[in-house]
Amino acid sequence: MTGMVRTLLLAALAGLAACSTTSTTTTGPISDVRPAPVPQAEEADPGRRAQVRLELAAAYFANKQSDIALVEINRAIAADPNVGPAYNLRGLIHASLDKDEAAESDFRRALTINPRDAEALQNYGWYLCQHKRYDEANVQFNQALAVPQRRDSARTLLAQGVCHAFAGRLEDAEKSLQRSYQIDPTNPSTSVNLAEVLLRRGEAERARFHIRRVNANVNFVSVQTLWLAARIEHKLGNASGVQEIGRQLLSRFPETREAIAFQRGQFNE
Repeated sequence: MTGMVRTLLLAALAGLAACSTTSTTTTGPISDVRPAPVPQAEEADPGRRAQVRLELAAAYFANKQSDIALVEINRAIAADPNVGPAYNLRGLIHASLDKDEAAESDFRRALTINPRDAEALQNYGWYLCQHKRYDEANVQFNQALAVPQRRDSARTLLAQGVCHAFAGRLEDAEKSLQRSYQIDPTNPSTSVNLAEVLLRRGEAERARFHIRRVNANVNFVSVQTLWLAARIEHKLGNASGVQEIGRQLLSRFPETREAIAFQRGQFNE
């Protein structure tokens, strides 16, 4: 797989494959957030205290403040060492800090507490995939998908499909991504990844259908989606289509390596 294609797949995934189990109502930057005092009535409740710290850690992590998030999640675990989602989140934080052994230990601990934690299974699978442990990753994804009444299977299938693509298993990648698309056809990440896999499998017409749906929405257009569209039109021999997309690429993203590749005619690299 070329570096540019792998970058496209990663960019299209855009954090959808690995996320914490804790939701937060934070809608803007939290760089000035300070740990809120725990109400006195809650001090005697370790579980509630752990939940407060877990939510705060999730907010910091979402704001890309991994070091501070780690402090807060450690406080959550100190308050109650049996909260599985706390280990899941700490695994993500440790992974973001390149602390691989600690991350893997945390994911395993989360799954020891609750072997059917679909979020932990998915996140551990994505961690394994990023370390090229593809077979192990697939086991985790399948276990996550097997959890009864799994509400977010489309996201797990997306992660699984991208992982199959990384492993060069394009037929399996297409199957997972197609299932994800059938469940949630509105997710642009699924459409982009599916288009990339279909192009690599020689299915340029089908790839065109998916990337056109993405680029039709101005909010979804990026350098990666335009470059993929240009490659698809080139594969189909549509010179005018290539030039039209190329004009957008050069106008909006002139200094990118995709724009440089377009100017050089390097569509297959």
